[in-house]
Amino acid sequence: MRLPGDGHVHSQWSWDADLGDMDATCARAIGLGLPSIAFTEHVDFAPFRAGFLVEKFERLVTDGSLRPTMLDVEGYLESVEKCRAKYPELRILTGMEVGQPHRHVGELADLLAQGTFDRVIGSLHCLPDGDEFAEPWELFPRYPADEVFRAYLAEIPRMVAGSDAFETFGHLDYPVRSWPDDLGPFDPYAFEEELRYALKALAGGERALEINTRLPLDETILAWWREEGGQRVTFGSDAHLPQALGTGLAEAGAMAARHGFRPDVRPESPWIIAG
Repeated sequence: MRLPGDGHVHSQWSWDADLGDMDATCARAIGLGLPSIAFTEHVDFAPFRAGFLVEKFERLVTDGSLRPTMLDVEGYLESVEKCRAKYPELRILTGMEVGQPHRHVGELADLLAQGTFDRVIGSLHCLPDGDEFAEPWELFPRYPADEVFRAYLAEIPRMVAGSDAFETFGHLDYPVRSWPDDLGPFDPYAFEEELRYALKALAGGERALEINTRLPLDETILAWWREEGGQRVTFGSDAHLPQALGTGLAEAGAMAARHGFRPDVRPESPWIIAG
């Protein structure tokens, strides 16, 4: 089976990818035999509590809040065009990964109007906490983990209803990346009802589910995606530097195939349920 395209990649145009390099990432994609790559650079409109990111991103932190820089659309698109010219054998997609798109509908529309973007990933990185926003890793020390994860899952249907700008939902299991060690391994069955409800909302909104390989998706969740009507999946290493590109894609493709997903005609397209 051929490798899926890597549909979630960051380069130097993402505010948090200091070691990103679009040109080197494209060269690595060809070396790995990837059919396509999507540079989905970070777009985050709202500040959030910096937490442990203070030292690494001190230049972006004011009064404990991290304020991400906005995507330089013109510079980013110029960089993509240079790579397309240099690597014609690689299908290179433009894109962005937008945090909480349903909370920034107008701002996002204005940004999208500045260029052509082949893939827009909607991600839920932050939740409201009082008059601030915070990532799960900032919330877990303050609240019971099950409450945080249920609040995260409850926000997903609101995100689907509130924004039609994104076609792929990124890393559904994002809070599991920072799951508290003292609770033991994450068990999806403890949240089956809430997970299925979120997956059903995504399927009803005709979104694709991303299989993000930075933390391998529990196969049980993929099975529930299929059972709740999910028709499409994408794959993403979430690489922030060239060396991380393509990590886990072979295993993710094999898992998707076990649940009936197959490549579409175009290599950059989401995998679909075989008819």
